[in-house]
Amino acid sequence: MQPESHARVVRFGVYEADLRSGELRKHGIRLRVQDQPFQVLCMLLERPGELVTREELRRRLWPADTFVDFDHGLNTAVNKLRDILGDSAASPRFIETLARRGYRFVGPAPVVVQPEATPPNAANATPSAPLAANHVNPPAATAEIGEGWSPSAPAPAAIPQAPSPTNTAAAQLEPDDEPLPSANRGALRTLLALAQVMYLGFYIAALAQLPEVNRLAAELVEGGGRAAEAAVLITGTAGIAVRLYLLTAVFFDYQPLGAKFKRIFPLVLLLDFAWALSPYLLTPWIGMGLATAACAPLLYLPFSQRTLIRMAYPGRQ
Repeated sequence: MQPESHARVVRFGVYEADLRSGELRKHGIRLRVQDQPFQVLCMLLERPGELVTREELRRRLWPADTFVDFDHGLNTAVNKLRDILGDSAASPRFIETLARRGYRFVGPAPVVVQPEATPPNAANATPSAPLAANHVNPPAATAEIGEGWSPSAPAPAAIPQAPSPTNTAAAQLEPDDEPLPSANRGALRTLLALAQVMYLGFYIAALAQLPEVNRLAAELVEGGGRAAEAAVLITGTAGIAVRLYLLTAVFFDYQPLGAKFKRIFPLVLLLDFAWALSPYLLTPWIGMGLATAACAPLLYLPFSQRTLIRMAYPGRQ
């Protein structure tokens, strides 16, 4: 593609596509993307919400005199693009497949980032010192892509708006806006599911051995057997319910899981911190050193789950 300078960057959600350099960024961090997947993305962004047929993609990606396995090549390009965007064919957030027909962009409305306009007489003007000192350049204007837009056409004009200092500061302090690496959603969901299965194993094993928990706690702390038994009974029962919910949400790829987990994260954090102390019950067999070593990853695990969910379900926070 050889777009003019009017449409250099197209923003959709947390992603930005630089149409001149062929670069794709997420939260300002450059992602590695090959030419053909990027060309597919450009065609979909040209016509958001509309069907882009496989034949149209073939004409754009491969010249008429090129002999390739078109179906395999296009499927490979689309799959690579989905991996980069953290998307999936089963539950598309950006690219929807229309069987045997083509693809459609269903993500956030693409927005063209326009270059800053320079007034015609700006070169000849000589501002006074006070005005020059207080001059603030307006931000680049943006305009939503509508029907009929293409990267080679000038983007619609929009009124520049200065960002609010309060909103800008809040955005910089918001922890959920931290850039995260891109990873395969299947691997992320698998890791999340394995973590839930591990916790379920903890809870079920402890509930099945409540008398033993009572005895071990009594050996560690005098009179602590009953308290430990009650704590395991209450937290284990609650933990089973939480883990079954998360495991089911991951299994069915429940898209609002990011927002739901953010709400229950304080409860999950307290629950996991309590169970992170469970290795100390095994001190008579493994010693204090190994019990402390086993406790450390259990303290880290709730934070790693939160990061995995943010990576697997971005834009849902």
